[in-house]
Amino acid sequence: MRSMVEGAPTKEKRMASTTVAEAPPRPPLAKRLQESRGFLSFGFMLPAALLLLVFLTYPLGLGVWLGFTDARIGRPGIFIGLENYEYLWDDSVFWLSVFNTLLYTVSASILKFMLGLWLALLLNENLPLKSFFRAVVLLPWVVPTVLSAIAFWWIYDSQFSIISWALIEMGIIDHRINFLGDPTNARASVIAANVWRGIPFVAITLLAGLQTIPQSLYEAATLDGASRWQLFRYVTLPLLTPIIAITMTFSVLFTFTDFQLIYVLTRGGPVNATHLMATLSFQRGISGGLLGEGAAIAVAMIPFLLAAILFSYFGLQRRKWQQGGGD
Repeated sequence: MRSMVEGAPTKEKRMASTTVAEAPPRPPLAKRLQESRGFLSFGFMLPAALLLLVFLTYPLGLGVWLGFTDARIGRPGIFIGLENYEYLWDDSVFWLSVFNTLLYTVSASILKFMLGLWLALLLNENLPLKSFFRAVVLLPWVVPTVLSAIAFWWIYDSQFSIISWALIEMGIIDHRINFLGDPTNARASVIAANVWRGIPFVAITLLAGLQTIPQSLYEAATLDGASRWQLFRYVTLPLLTPIIAITMTFSVLFTFTDFQLIYVLTRGGPVNATHLMATLSFQRGISGGLLGEGAAIAVAMIPFLLAAILFSYFGLQRRKWQQGGGD
């Protein structure tokens, strides 16, 4: 009996060893990696990741580092801690540029959204020559920013402005408007130019979102007696919310970091009335040679940009439209 009990584990061990010996060998690592979808996905993403690392991460890290130094053009500088930021905290021109940037971004983004949404709804209707008008709408977005800015520079010229000439001929005004020489007019003028250029992006993107809404929903709501406003309020707007959030996030980012339009039209004038954080950073860092101070201004833009991104992200997460859930 004792021998049988002692022999049982030995038999089980022999069976286990036989089973292990009969198991097929694992394929080599290279073959497993070739068959792995995760490794294949990583391989496709690697070139883009390297480009981002070289052209985005490195400049960002270098800019953050320069913000803590007194670097100048031609001189590397030394680490000075928060001195650049302490100087900016007491700099009235810097705070004026922050105000101008927020005013420029908020005003232009609201106008672009309202006009872009109206234009998208209009182009979504069954209009004659609809394809032609959709192509024409894209022109302001396709034209390079510098060319658009030069065109507006002539439109806003204090002597040869077509707007002033037309208003004088119609008897509305009796003198030419100083669009870019007056601080208030200059702010309104650059906002109008940015809105003209940014409307196509908002309109075409929202139009693409409108094309994805099933017509059956409108037909069902119409049979229930819904008016045009109710169709927009309870069908179009809720289903378009994710597209609006993403579109306006990009629009805010583009507007907040705008540089070319302001630099060509006003270069921040008159008396710093149109200086944005981006143009002030360029003026201090490149034109003025103070790389550390210019980098500090650029780094100060990051919290505002992160706030816009997080606002959009958490807004989408709360509504859970992408997962098909409710509020």
